[in-house]
Amino acid sequence: MSSVSQRSSGLVQRRTEASRSAAAGRERAEDGEEAESRRAEEEDAEGDSKETRLTLMEEVLLLGLKDREGYTSFWNDCISSGLRGCMLIELGLRGRLHLEPCGMRRKSLLTRKVMCKSDAPTGDMLLDEALKHIKETQPPETVQSWIELLSGETWNPLKLHYQLRNVRERLAKNLVEKGVLTTEKQNFLLFDMTTHPLTNSTVKQRLVKKVQESVLDKWVNEPQRMDKRVLSLLFLAHSSDVLENAFAPLLDDQYDLAMKRVRLLLDLDPEVEASRTGANELLWAVVAAFTK
Repeated sequence: MSSVSQRSSGLVQRRTEASRSAAAGRERAEDGEEAESRRAEEEDAEGDSKETRLTLMEEVLLLGLKDREGYTSFWNDCISSGLRGCMLIELGLRGRLHLEPCGMRRKSLLTRKVMCKSDAPTGDMLLDEALKHIKETQPPETVQSWIELLSGETWNPLKLHYQLRNVRERLAKNLVEKGVLTTEKQNFLLFDMTTHPLTNSTVKQRLVKKVQESVLDKWVNEPQRMDKRVLSLLFLAHSSDVLENAFAPLLDDQYDLAMKRVRLLLDLDPEVEASRTGANELLWAVVAAFTK
C-alpha cells in the first residue's frame, strides 16, 4: 500500500510540476509579448523627433489619398473596412487585444473571440474608442464581427452604436496635426467638401519607399521574419485597394516582381502562419477575415 501511495503521490507531483512549468511558459510568452509591445511604443516615442510616426490607419489612408486633391477615390468601397482591420491589428501589436485561446478543439482564427488584454490608453482617440467598445462588449465578438460592427455594416439596429463615425476625416485631421496634410474647402458644383491635400511629401515618399522595399530590395521570403507592422501594412493596403498607389511609380519589371511577391503573401494560410513561434494571432485573424 505504501509503495502504491508513493507512486500515486509521485505521479501527482510530476503532473503538478508539469502544469506549473506549462503555466510558467505561458507567463514568459505573455511577458515577452508585453515587453515587445512596450519596446515598440518606446521606440515610437523616441523616434518622433527623427521622423513622423504614423499608425497603420494613417498609413493606409495616406496611401489612398490623392496628393493634390486631398481625398480618396470615390470608387473605393474597400477602405472603410480596411481601416477597421488596421485598428484591430494596431491594438493587437500594442498589447491591448488578443484572441481567446484556441482550446483543445483547435478553433479556427475566425471563430475565436477578440479579448481585451489591457485597457491602458493608447493616446489615439480612435483606437481608445474601439478598445472601449471591445472591452465592454459581452459576450465577446469575433474579428469578422468587429470589422463589420466598427464599420456600421450590420443589420442589427441595436448594434449600430458600435460604428466609428467620420473615421477618414478624423484620421486626416490627425495627419494635419502631424504636419503631413493641410485642410482646404473645395466646391464640387452641388456641394462643398473638406479636403486634405498633401503638404509634407517627404513623409509620403518615405511611406511609399517602405512599401516598395519590403517586396523588392528588403524582401526576405519568410513572413515570420518580416517586421509585423510592414507585413500588416502590405495586407491591409491590399485589402483597402490602395496598394496599387504605392507600386504605380515602379518600372514594369519591378512592378511585376512586387505584385508576384504580394500574391505569395496573399496565398499564405493564416492558420498555419498564426501557429508559428512569435506570430501575432490577431494579425493573422484579420488577414483571414479579408482573404478567406
